[in-house]
Amino acid sequence: MLRSLADSPRFHHLVTAAIVFAGVLVGIETYPHLVARHHGTLEILDRVILAVFVLEIAVKLGAEGRKPWNYFRDAWNVFDFLIVAASLLPFGGQHLVVLRLVRLFRVLRLVRALPRLQLLVSALIKSIPSMGYVSLLLALVFYMYAVAGTFLFGGNDPVYFGTLQTSTLSLFRVVTLEGWTELLYTAMRGCDVYGYSEMQALCTQPLAQPATAVVYYVTFILLATMIVLNLFIGVIMNGMTEAHQEAEKLTAGETHSANAELHAIEESLQELQKRLARLRKDPSLGSSAGEAPARIAS
Repeated sequence: MLRSLADSPRFHHLVTAAIVFAGVLVGIETYPHLVARHHGTLEILDRVILAVFVLEIAVKLGAEGRKPWNYFRDAWNVFDFLIVAASLLPFGGQHLVVLRLVRLFRVLRLVRALPRLQLLVSALIKSIPSMGYVSLLLALVFYMYAVAGTFLFGGNDPVYFGTLQTSTLSLFRVVTLEGWTELLYTAMRGCDVYGYSEMQALCTQPLAQPATAVVYYVTFILLATMIVLNLFIGVIMNGMTEAHQEAEKLTAGETHSANAELHAIEESLQELQKRLARLRKDPSLGSSAGEAPARIAS
């Protein structure tokens, strides 16, 4: 009974609705005036949602029968259990922020509730090893251009290229394509002409490098933004393909197992029908009066 309840669509929709509603409640708690006005109602609703989550775990544990530990063999089940368990901890007072953050993590359970979203997360996780090499390549590009930028533009633009670390942060700004033209024009025209009108005291070594600046920024954007970030997309797409293939294999394996069980049941029923037909024709086939019922029971 618990197994059918755990697998029923209505139960699944109930849990999904509770997760979405929990996310809405966390958003409402960011408005202090609403919390002050409806504190009691919000507290009751939060307890109701928590009760739904606890009920879900209890049903799924009970659905495993005499082996409730099988519930924890699924990593997503462990994730759900930890979030619900953390919500039951007695946070309060100075730990109220921690409690609210724990409630926020409930929204992540929506990943488990939506199979497509779960597939996407699995693809991202599978892409992490390959992303490591792409990240290393991106780090090398950033380091080379940060060192070059410090040497080339450090004197002219000390605010953004004065040191290696500030050059690296400036390149992060450039790779987002947000306001990078200001840095370009400062390097092209010199800090005494552009960019330092309110910071003339810092413009001690003005130097205009129009050709060098254009080559530097254009090549960096092409390498970092266009090429390396596209590699990230390619790695993620490859992970999506692998995740789809694994999901199809799992579905095919479950279907094959179900077909095998159904075939075995059909063979057992056919054998039972044959025995019953033989007993009807010749009841004396059994060696004793109780042998026929025994065979039927087997």
